[in-house]
Amino acid sequence: MRIVLNGEHRDVDDGADLARILAEAGLPERGIAVAVEGEVVPRTSWAGHRPADGARVEVLTAVQGG
Repeated sequence: MRIVLNGEHRDVDDGADLARILAEAGLPERGIAVAVEGEVVPRTSWAGHRPADGARVEVLTAVQGG
């Protein structure tokens, strides 16, 4: 299936969950927030959340500074 990850089309295995998608994309497990179709998905739900074909997945990185 195909999703849009941060604006880029990406082919992923059918039934892949967010945890797997993020790991395969080389994204860190900490310091990020993930939204699917504009809805934030809590980290505790990544392993069971399977985006639909064509879903828009946005990954935001936490930045510290002053």
